[in-house]
Amino acid sequence: MKVSIGGPLKLAFRPWVEGLENVPAEGPAILASNHLSFSDSFFLPAVLDRKVTFIAKAEYFTTPGVKGRLTAAFFKGVGQLPVDRSGARGAGEAAIKSGIEVLERGELFGIYPEGTRSPDGRLYRGKPGGLARVALATGAPVIPVAMIDTEKIQPPGKVVPKLMRPGIRIGRPLDFSRYQGMEHDRFVLRAVTDEVMYEIMKLSGQEYVDIYATAAKRQIAEAAKAEKQAQKEAQKDAGKGPAGS
Repeated sequence: MKVSIGGPLKLAFRPWVEGLENVPAEGPAILASNHLSFSDSFFLPAVLDRKVTFIAKAEYFTTPGVKGRLTAAFFKGVGQLPVDRSGARGAGEAAIKSGIEVLERGELFGIYPEGTRSPDGRLYRGKPGGLARVALATGAPVIPVAMIDTEKIQPPGKVVPKLMRPGIRIGRPLDFSRYQGMEHDRFVLRAVTDEVMYEIMKLSGQEYVDIYATAAKRQIAEAAKAEKQAQKEAQKDAGKGPAGS
C-alpha cells in the first residue's frame, strides 16, 4: 500500500498534515477519525510511517469471480480487516474483537466513531460502544483525527476525482485510564465517546449535529422520496389540464 498506492496518492493530491508527532513511533494506539469520504481510509495511512488497520464489511472479501478476488486482494493489501455483520449483535461485536486483536499486537487501529460517512459534511454523534469499549479494554490511547475536504475530491455521482489538496489534523492522545474496568457502563461509554467527538470537532471545524449519521441519512432519503412523489403528483395534476376542458 505504501509503495503502490500511498506514494502516487501523495504525489497526485499532496495532502497537508498537522500533528504527525502525536502518533507514537511504536506501541498500540487508536486513531479515531471523522468520516467524510471513502478515500479517508487511504489518505490517513498514506501519510503515516506505520501501518493502520481499519475494518471493512465482509462482503468486500467474499464476492465471487475475478472482480471479487481483486477487490479482496486490494482491501487486504491496504490493511482492511473483514467484519461479518451477521449474527445477533452484528458488526459491533466483530469490530470490537478485531480492534482488540490489532492493539494487542502493538499496532495502530483506525476507527470511525460516527459509524458511517457523513451525508452532508457535518460531524455527527459518535456511536457509544465500539471505540470506547476497545479503548477501555486495551488501555490504548485514543488519537483524534480530522480529515479535511476529502469529500470534495469525489462527490457523489462523480467518477473522475478532483485533484485538490485534502488535509489531515492529528490531535494529542487522549488517556482514558481513569475509566479502566468500566467498559460495560453505558454512561462511561457515552462520556468517552463524546470527549473524543469534541476533540475531533475542534480539529475539523465541522458543525456538530447531535444525532447519528445513520438517522440523518434516513431523514435525507425520506425527504428526497417525498419530494419526488410531490413532483410526480404535480406533473399528474398538470397533465389533467383545466377543469371541464
